[in-house]
Amino acid sequence: MPRAGLDRTAVTAAAADLADEVGFTGLGMGLLAERLGVKTPSLYKHVDSQADLAHRIAVLAMNEFADAIRDAIQGRAGREALVAGAHAMRAWVLKHPGRYAAANLAGVTGPDDPFVPAVQRVLDSWAAMLHGYHLDPGQEIHALRMLRSILHGFATLEAVGGFQIAADVDDSFSWMIDFIDHGLRSHRSDPLSAR
Repeated sequence: MPRAGLDRTAVTAAAADLADEVGFTGLGMGLLAERLGVKTPSLYKHVDSQADLAHRIAVLAMNEFADAIRDAIQGRAGREALVAGAHAMRAWVLKHPGRYAAANLAGVTGPDDPFVPAVQRVLDSWAAMLHGYHLDPGQEIHALRMLRSILHGFATLEAVGGFQIAADVDDSFSWMIDFIDHGLRSHRSDPLSAR
């Protein structure tokens, strides 16, 4: 008999929290069962396997990640949206490193995979961050890839303590955003339209 109040959603949320605490690679079904106060086999009443659980964490993560960026940039455009979205992404990754790792390791399992619309929501949020720059449509995918790569790299390096040089990390982050903003402004299709 499943524990009262324990369902697929609760198991996934608890696993995501645990992954943030111990690292995604440290997450195991036995550890999760212990956290939930159940025997390991009872978890399989709610998820099919550890791979299924990891995928569910990834879907949860992408939806939460999209919400964080969307909420941060709402009502903003251009540099203001870039700054707000970049800070939201950095803060979310630092707070949820296990979730973020799960999302980055996930793959699409089929045409009805809920991971696909979750990822699309993140892409839409990043595209909204760039909207005020009025980029040529042919440049948008390059800008999205650049933005994802730079922000992902900074946040994941920071999350694992990768910045050891005695310089303020916040200053570096601000410098990076200024650099991105300058580059995006230089690629506007109509530089006067988005001031």
